[in-house]
Amino acid sequence: MTQKYELYKCEICGGIVEIIHEGESDLVCCGQPMTKMVEKSTDAGSEKHLPVVEKAERGIIIKIGSVPHPMEEKHYIEWIEVFMKDGKVMRIPLHPGDKPEMHIGHSLEDLIQVRVYCNVHGLWSKKLV
Repeated sequence: MTQKYELYKCEICGGIVEIIHEGESDLVCCGQPMTKMVEKSTDAGSEKHLPVVEKAERGIIIKIGSVPHPMEEKHYIEWIEVFMKDGKVMRIPLHPGDKPEMHIGHSLEDLIQVRVYCNVHGLWSKKLV
């Protein structure tokens, strides 16, 4: 059974699916079951992957890593996703050369969780509540 907001990856083509509505059956891509992605929060490399959330002049800024994450063609943060207490979810795509950060006009108290996806090291998460 799939749960809302879980992420699944195809090990053949690399496609990623986020669950919007819970379901009863397994996800299949390229003729194979998709693999549920596991959120990392304490593994080696966390200094470059865990979100750092800071108060900013107009809301908050989310930076990826206490040590800035590389944003090169072969190694970069593909997206940042934010879960809010009011049920809203926001995601921004990133590309090589972009700054690995997100600015939002909310207070720290509004956030529940931040997830990021590194094209080399996978899914990372920081829970704030």
